[in-house]
Amino acid sequence: MQVAMAVLNSWLSNSIQNAASTPTTFRSLPSAVPKPSDMAYSLPSLRTVSKLALGGAQLLLGQGQQVLGGTPMTCEKPQLSCHNTTAVENLCCFNAPGGQLLQTQFWDTEPATGPEDSWTIHGLWPDRCDGTYDANCDSTRVYSNISEIIKSFEKNELLEYMQKYWKDYKGDDETFWQHEWSKHGTCISTLEPECYTEHKATEEVVDYFQKAVDLFKSLPSYEWLSAAGITPSTDETYTTKAIQAALAAKRPGVTVTLGCKSGRLNEIWYHYSVRGSVQTGEFVPSDPDGTKSTCPESGIKYLPKNGSGGGEPTGKPTSTSGTPTSTGASEPTGKPGVPFEGRGYLNVQVGDAKKGCIISSGGWYTSGTCATFTATKAGNGFTLSSSKGKCGVVSGALICGSNVNTATSFTAVDGQLAAGGNAGWSADKPAAGSTQEKVFAGGDHASKISIVWQGV
Repeated sequence: MQVAMAVLNSWLSNSIQNAASTPTTFRSLPSAVPKPSDMAYSLPSLRTVSKLALGGAQLLLGQGQQVLGGTPMTCEKPQLSCHNTTAVENLCCFNAPGGQLLQTQFWDTEPATGPEDSWTIHGLWPDRCDGTYDANCDSTRVYSNISEIIKSFEKNELLEYMQKYWKDYKGDDETFWQHEWSKHGTCISTLEPECYTEHKATEEVVDYFQKAVDLFKSLPSYEWLSAAGITPSTDETYTTKAIQAALAAKRPGVTVTLGCKSGRLNEIWYHYSVRGSVQTGEFVPSDPDGTKSTCPESGIKYLPKNGSGGGEPTGKPTSTSGTPTSTGASEPTGKPGVPFEGRGYLNVQVGDAKKGCIISSGGWYTSGTCATFTATKAGNGFTLSSSKGKCGVVSGALICGSNVNTATSFTAVDGQLAAGGNAGWSADKPAAGSTQEKVFAGGDHASKISIVWQGV
């Protein structure tokens, strides 16, 4: 028996070593191929070269970081995301297509959210290298119990920190965390379960939140701004140039994306390229990838968190190309409501007006008869199906049919259909006449809608 076990252990050891030495066969994600027509994507710029020469002070290293459960794939000589000059097959060691990682922060004043002397965490977002991005990439990994997942890995300090610094302005932190993971975390290629040896279910969720927190701790926005004399005030105003200079003093050679609502500063996005995986790779500060700041050049208000003013969190500033992003409206992440049940219609609302409904394939239609859907309880939420088959969010779009392998677990938020805790939906343009429009989870496309259940 001992001899048999020794032989088995030797075979397992050799198999693991062989797998590590041939990473391109480890997973089947599409390769990241540089775009010949886009020199900014395929070749390092002079700014990039000088930036990389600035040294270790700018780099956030993942060396020696604790990894949960299984072990992320070992990456030998990984390339820097968004700067590859050759095709990259192994997307467990190279973040693609979301190659630029953004650590995003809120300054909420009405209602005041988080400590008065600290910004709070918005999320960790994988943008494509041109400022567009994917969302809600894996309906099979949408979880509604983020706190319990973190506790199950005994990461109590992480959870306590999130409860203080990763706050929802509506007071529903759990739904906010669920939304950030399902919308953004599921789109990070290096956090795929296949990128771990001896993967333990949901451990990549904890790695996502841990990395977001680690980055946030290294980016004390309130402290950096205060050091430059930029402090919350009901009277003083500031310029974009001054705010950028204050932050660049701590991150030389790069700028950030600033978000304002009605001239009030309420978001900062810090951009990174990553050499290797999100779990253990090297985060290199980068300039914004195409996103644009929404603050004026001057007269910017930076209000205190004492009820003197402010606004709700903004969405992503408008991108200059590709998939349109949100233009300032907060994304609906209200409190979960009564799950849909039985048979009914999915009515589409634009504002307060009913504008057609969702048809059996998942598209938005304003003519003809509404499709009948069946809502079936599933955990804390429910699944949907139509005459076409199961319904799910596939590559960000609402789809019903035989090509949906796993039905998405939806929830109801304020009486509206929600995916990943987010009740916002959108289309490229309003449906009209006999033309149907594809519906996307989140409010990132031009026509914002909500979907309301009508039982039959």
